[in-house]
Amino acid sequence: MMGFIVKLFVCPLTVFFSDLIFPNVDYTAFYQPIIVGLILAVSAHMMEVLLLKRGTFWTSTILDFMAATLIVYFVSLFQVATVTFFGAVLTAILLTMTEIVQHRWLINTGKTQKSPA
Repeated sequence: MMGFIVKLFVCPLTVFFSDLIFPNVDYTAFYQPIIVGLILAVSAHMMEVLLLKRGTFWTSTILDFMAATLIVYFVSLFQVATVTFFGAVLTAILLTMTEIVQHRWLINTGKTQKSPA
């Protein structure tokens, strides 16, 4: 659960930051990167719950990168927002760097252990 709470803050901030630094990522309203970031946070958390465990670090990280690229590109279809595919890739790279830190933390602290049902 702590990983999800972290994602709720990190993902929107990362998308907002990519809007500031990349010329091919342009959100015209303040709420647009927040919405995209929240969608990314929920999807990344669900992927972690399903996939992340000891031994699947890189697989989970690569799948997070691919999913983030597609989500940023296709969810950013707001009326006046402009995100190119390359801008989506750059944003996904930033998101993946944050995911690497979070995945290592979750694996090293044992927070990826699934409890027996």
